[in-house]
Amino acid sequence: MDILQKLENGERLGFDEGVQLYDVDLFTLAKYADKRRKELYGKKSFFNINRHINPTNICKDICKFCAFSANRKNPNPYTMSHDEVLAIVEDASKRGIKEVHIVSAHNDKARLDWYLGMFRKIKEQFPHIHIKALTAAEVNFLAKEYGLEFEEMIDLMIDNGVDSMPGGGAEIFDEEVREYICKGKVSSQEWLQIHRLWHKRGRKSNATMLFGHVEKREHRIDHMLRLRNLQDETGGFNCFIPLIYQKENNYLKVQNFVTGQEYLKTIAIARILLDNIPHIKAYWATSTLNLALVAQEFGADDLDGTIEREAIQSAAGAQSRYGVPLEEFVALIKDSGFIPVERDSLYNEIKVW
Repeated sequence: MDILQKLENGERLGFDEGVQLYDVDLFTLAKYADKRRKELYGKKSFFNINRHINPTNICKDICKFCAFSANRKNPNPYTMSHDEVLAIVEDASKRGIKEVHIVSAHNDKARLDWYLGMFRKIKEQFPHIHIKALTAAEVNFLAKEYGLEFEEMIDLMIDNGVDSMPGGGAEIFDEEVREYICKGKVSSQEWLQIHRLWHKRGRKSNATMLFGHVEKREHRIDHMLRLRNLQDETGGFNCFIPLIYQKENNYLKVQNFVTGQEYLKTIAIARILLDNIPHIKAYWATSTLNLALVAQEFGADDLDGTIEREAIQSAAGAQSRYGVPLEEFVALIKDSGFIPVERDSLYNEIKVW
């Protein structure tokens, strides 16, 4: 059967058909992705009022795409104290944040309780703030560093106040690509297993995909379908987030960067293939805010949030270091023809603007 007919019928597509989608005209893809988006959410575009905190950049791993880690390219290592982190949360709480998004490096100089104690203290002082923290890569690092099973590490996270997991560390699941870009980091199977175990605790998480570096389109489709398979099993993913590789201050030496069209195709394909993951996020910190707004027409229904401060993507060239003021964020969504909906971290609607 012709792939366009399958799209028309809303059939679930497999690997070969997913790869074929990249050969479909951009606006044809947009038609079917937007149809799916509208069936789910109409013209609503979700965001939250959040604060990103990156508490340390000292990392035992050396990923070729990373400009954040204090290795070689970054001569300014730091590790925040708990008091410094709490001061940031206190300051941001005055502006009404609902979530702190805490992701950092694999710091083998910090103790396990530096990580866990940070979450515990935030939850004790700000019980109303949702803590999204520790990527599967960080969970894998801490479990192995301290001789813990993944289940034990996950239970410690929950006991110390972590509410949900971000989707970072997934990169591209193909192991040959991982061997080249992030050797020694969490494997694809470990990443999926950590999220599986997290979901089995009744908790939610996100999933990312870093693309636009040395991977092929086939690798992206494989990545999405592995996520779809796990979602069929657990139902624990809230959101899929395609992240554009940032080109500055790292060691990948990529020559051909992702175009806006390639990004929009990938967003649309994600919305078409991932029929069981509720939300597709156009994470403006890697795509630019303007392109993220356009992505709303290509299947994306979430734009992340106000962020306030961000150090990981901006270290590699993204224009996200200081976030976006709430009023400006809302106005931009309205001007693009969509309805801004403030959500909490689990996609419960708080306010329709």
